[in-house]
Amino acid sequence: MRRNGSQETLRSYHGAMDYSLTALDSGLRIITQDMPSARSISVGIWVDAGSRDEVGPQHGTSHFLEHLLFKGSERMSARYISEALDAIGAQHNAFTSKEYTCYWARIRATDTPLAVDILAEMIQQPAFRQTEIDSERHVVLEEINMNEDDPSDVAHEQFVKAMWAGHPIQPAILGTRDSITSMTRDTIQTYWAERYTPSSVVIAAAGRVDHEDFVALVTKHFGSWEGVAPTRTLQTLEVRSAVNVVRRDTEQAHLVLGMPGYVRDDDRRYAHLVVDHILGGGMSSRLFEEIREQRGLAYAVHSFRMPFVDTGASAIYVGTTPSQAAEVLKIVRSELAKLVESGVTAEEMVRAKGHVKGSLALSLEDATSRMTRLGRSELVGLDHISVDEVVALVEAVTLDDVLKVASDVYAGPFVLGAVGPFDAASLEEFVG
Repeated sequence: MRRNGSQETLRSYHGAMDYSLTALDSGLRIITQDMPSARSISVGIWVDAGSRDEVGPQHGTSHFLEHLLFKGSERMSARYISEALDAIGAQHNAFTSKEYTCYWARIRATDTPLAVDILAEMIQQPAFRQTEIDSERHVVLEEINMNEDDPSDVAHEQFVKAMWAGHPIQPAILGTRDSITSMTRDTIQTYWAERYTPSSVVIAAAGRVDHEDFVALVTKHFGSWEGVAPTRTLQTLEVRSAVNVVRRDTEQAHLVLGMPGYVRDDDRRYAHLVVDHILGGGMSSRLFEEIREQRGLAYAVHSFRMPFVDTGASAIYVGTTPSQAAEVLKIVRSELAKLVESGVTAEEMVRAKGHVKGSLALSLEDATSRMTRLGRSELVGLDHISVDEVVALVEAVTLDDVLKVASDVYAGPFVLGAVGPFDAASLEEFVG
């Protein structure tokens, strides 16, 4: 999977959004943003491979791979990787989602060559030693156990199963005990060979970085990498009202009520961002005020969005005493109905827009946040737009835009995922 590579600078844009992007002939993309005042750099390897891409016995492979690549290659052992990164004070980790996997490190700018060398070796030359697969298998199983011991996580997983039944988004990122226990070295290696190719990878960096020097460094370590571009199955979604409950004698009921939302690149996402904050995005939100502040029915209550390339959802999470679950769900449905019927007030719009602007500015204060924004947007095909451009798009949202989004999203159909000492039948009225 190696050959000599060349490069082509697709664009170097130094306007409102200051970044540079280069593509190698192999399809590997390199995107950077220089922060002249920084002394560190965050580097991320973004791979277009997530749990939605797994088929049959591959269930859980994306996340399993995330663990195994840190076990190193024939040249670099797991101990060498951890000691080398620790010796330079690096922050490093990885994460897996439904649609992608990211391996990242934050280091002093002077230590960039070492970090890129290690990441390149991990991604391109994993050893897949059987003894390490077996030992890490137990670690992943413990992670599944930990997840299943958290009733909030279980409720969210039940919501996903109800919302995306039969869709590639449905399977759990961690896999199942059965799939992880039975997963073979051949299954893992085959999946890696299919999904980890240069055309499915974006290397992003933000901080003290010179683009041309970074491209030269990446080309040195990744320039001869080869592979065929992988495919992804996209699928439309027909949601039907459903209730999924895991019955447990818990002290608190965990409820996730949701409905279909927008895909990731929908132009209405900025209006949806505003209305979602008004509904349950902060301490001044309608749900927080009504459920927690006015009635004292919950400690945790919030709304959230889940946009993907071909589907999406909007949902509300509440943790409450089981005897209050019905009352809380009635309030949530009532607040959703008010949004659909009446929209929001001008005062709420001002607060929500102010929050979006402020939180966006704060989130881009450090190099890792900027690297994440760059890498993820490039990988999933979103335009790179500046903070000022996002602010302008948010400012352009009108009361009418919000009312249309509320009517489109919050009218249902509804699905519910829950954990508590009750059965699904007792909650079915809240998805009708």
